[in-house]
Amino acid sequence: MKRSGNSQLKDKKRVEDYGEVFTSKKEVNAMLDFVEKETFRIESRFFEPACGTGNFLDEILRRKLNIVIERYKKNQLEFERNALITISSIYGVDILEDNVKECRARLLIIFTEIYKNHFKNNYNDKFLSTVKFILKKNIILGDALALKRKNDNMPIIFSEWAFVNASMVKRRDYTFAHLIEYRPFEGENLFSDLGEEAFIPKTIKEYPLKHFLELADDD
Repeated sequence: MKRSGNSQLKDKKRVEDYGEVFTSKKEVNAMLDFVEKETFRIESRFFEPACGTGNFLDEILRRKLNIVIERYKKNQLEFERNALITISSIYGVDILEDNVKECRARLLIIFTEIYKNHFKNNYNDKFLSTVKFILKKNIILGDALALKRKNDNMPIIFSEWAFVNASMVKRRDYTFAHLIEYRPFEGENLFSDLGEEAFIPKTIKEYPLKHFLELADDD
């Protein structure tokens, strides 16, 4: 199992214990180019089950933010809304705590640098707190094979973040186990665009609508 990171190899023992072999930037880009259209859709969700320090997620974020910059760099509110859609569409799990911390920090640095570069005099620290909060919820310390968090052995839980109007966000939590479980829709059939039976995941918790700048208050 390859893990994304800043170098090809960190530590021999980690390789032996966790199969930790990092993916180079060239390989990352070659693999992402197979799904190039999706990497440029800001709302398209990506999940890395062994995210390491975030080489794949780094490049996905950069590609998506480039689209946001191209479309919304002259309108800060629209930039913030769409950049938030971008960061909330990226998910990862890793079994090593230092990797998780580095991945979150790395994505936050990329996001912050791009945001501040375009809105030098008007950037909003509260917005950056929201981004940091979402990264904390989306990049998780856990075992993706066991479907459990690492520290407490509880189920991995992911949040969905959905804008329902210009500024309000609806958050819904799902267990990872349920998201990857295939179960045909019972009752009157629904179908995907490909004609497959639809799977509708069950939420374990729903949160009241909140302004996107207030999301971090749930921390």
